Amino acid sequence: MFMYFPSNYVWSLAVVATLNNGGFIDEVDRACKPVLQAAMDGDDVGTEQLFASWEAVATRLTLKAEEDESRGHHVGAGETYYRASLYTSQAERLQSPKWVGRNAAYESSVRLLLKHVELSGVPLTRVEVPYEDTSLPAYFYRAPGDGPSPVVIQWNGLDSTKEMMYYSGFPRMLAERGISTLMIDTPGSGEALRLRGLTARHDTEVWAAAIVDWIESNETVLGVDATRIGIVGWSLGGYYAPRALAFEKRLKLGVAWGANHNWTEVQDGRRRREGENPVPHYWDHVFWVWGVDNMQDFIEKTAEMHLNGVADKITAPLFITHGTGDRQISVKYAHETYDQALNSSKRELRIFDDPEGGTEHISIDNMPYVAGIIADWIDETFRELAGSTETAVTR
Repeated sequence: MFMYFPSNYVWSLAVVATLNNGGFIDEVDRACKPVLQAAMDGDDVGTEQLFASWEAVATRLTLKAEEDESRGHHVGAGETYYRASLYTSQAERLQSPKWVGRNAAYESSVRLLLKHVELSGVPLTRVEVPYEDTSLPAYFYRAPGDGPSPVVIQWNGLDSTKEMMYYSGFPRMLAERGISTLMIDTPGSGEALRLRGLTARHDTEVWAAAIVDWIESNETVLGVDATRIGIVGWSLGGYYAPRALAFEKRLKLGVAWGANHNWTEVQDGRRRREGENPVPHYWDHVFWVWGVDNMQDFIEKTAEMHLNGVADKITAPLFITHGTGDRQISVKYAHETYDQALNSSKRELRIFDDPEGGTEHISIDNMPYVAGIIADWIDETFRELAGSTETAVTR
């Protein structure tokens, strides 16, 4: 992985994600260069300074986009709003949950992204999915044509957002294959956590059922086929999505984009300082996600965050991807999920190694390449299901 900050994995991860999601190298360099020294002081120290540096670049771009828009240059303005949103989002992701400016920064990233969508003619609509006594915020990206198209539900991990799903280009890749995408901030992630205070839970089939109910109720309006629904989860979503696939049988296929077979065990290791953290201020972040304020409550709430005794209940097709050099989640967990999902009608394990690339966490070092492979598998599998074809593949 490209280590812009040689001694700081977490900050470098944000740089790589930004560059793989459409950031311009000169702009990213201008955002990062002023905090090179600060990066040497560790993950947590200096994150507000980093935000200020990245936001300075985003502010300059926003002013340019506003000027372009006022002159009727909508294509250029839309592209520039996109990068301003991307930089703001990645810098916000690195902040402490206790930072008073965090919600405002997140709201700014959303506002800028929606300006991009408006001016660029992106087939994306903001929607609300009823959940218990509230709702989950989501973006629906519609595939071209009259439909009805298959639809993929996309879920976050521990620290990402539905905006980052869009930045990845994955919904566009699916749309090019005739598949719509519902990007959704589930409890414990994105807008659901930041602005609505919804915290995570281990039984993700509850979220899945609410989402599938909504798709079924709105399939005509959405132009989708509610009998062809898949689910994709990256990072911690590599636990969330397979768990949902095991118990919510209306889901017809699933992808663990980075396996996360036993997150409880990973947290035991992190308490012993094993492996890399995904974000600075790590324990503050996970306590925030789970709605706790001490380690004992966190341990109790996350005790069931594993797929042991769950993966064997998966009967639908399952695709698992992982990088051999993942510094956050060991590749052994990809093999564990694959080995235990023995009742899946089509299970495939794809391990990325050098010289191919995609070896890091969720293959973020070669993300567009891996996203395309996942999109092809989903397209292929929906077509196979339409013909009732069943296979078992491993690589």
